[in-house]
Amino acid sequence: MALPTVEAFERAGLEAWPGIIVKWDGNWVRRAAGGYTKRANSAQCFDPNDDADVDLRIISASSWLIVNGAKPVFRITPLSAPALNEALDRAGWVEIDASHLYAMPLGVHEPDAEGRTLPLDDPEFLTAQQKLQGHDDAMMGRMRALLAVMAVPACGIVVRRNGEAVASGLMAISNGIVITGNVITDPTRRRQGLGAAMMRTGLAWARDKGAAIAALNVQADNEAGKALYQSLGFAHQYDYAYRIPGAPD
Repeated sequence: MALPTVEAFERAGLEAWPGIIVKWDGNWVRRAAGGYTKRANSAQCFDPNDDADVDLRIISASSWLIVNGAKPVFRITPLSAPALNEALDRAGWVEIDASHLYAMPLGVHEPDAEGRTLPLDDPEFLTAQQKLQGHDDAMMGRMRALLAVMAVPACGIVVRRNGEAVASGLMAISNGIVITGNVITDPTRRRQGLGAAMMRTGLAWARDKGAAIAALNVQADNEAGKALYQSLGFAHQYDYAYRIPGAPD
């Protein structure tokens, strides 16, 4: 099966992880979600040829993000206009969080015997995420607010061992592509196959819901994550990164 285009993956990601406030400027999109994740709090260009007035549009997008409670961030993908990158270079913006998009045709996966798929607002899923991610109550409030605006089929996933949540994640489906996010495993129980168990549980759910393609984002320096995803059949499709003003924090 041929995999979708970069644009198809990016638009699926946009719909699956939408931001609470969204504003389009031509083929540039701005998203704000109270600061929860860079993806949902960034500007992004979806057309390499949409390069008019880039300097002014960078200023406008940055101001919009600040007004809406987010830091100025651009998500840079193969769809970004070259003139956008050149303007960010001139302005001294730096690149952070080099990452990859991985994808695969969705095959048959056996869910874990102790894996559960749950609504995104289910207390069991939210409690597992808070515990494993180490989020404080304020961060969980921002997470809940973003989950509440997801309008596509989605589920939270929790894997338990001896009654305790040991791995969690979420999956959302847009146009037949299931996007994985918020993947986390108990740091004291890594290398026990728990992340793979969580992924298989969610992928089985996605196939049952009609998804045909699976995709996810992984940071370039996350060697353990890349090894896990490759073991499940995912393969590298393209690179992306984020750019922020000045030096990284």
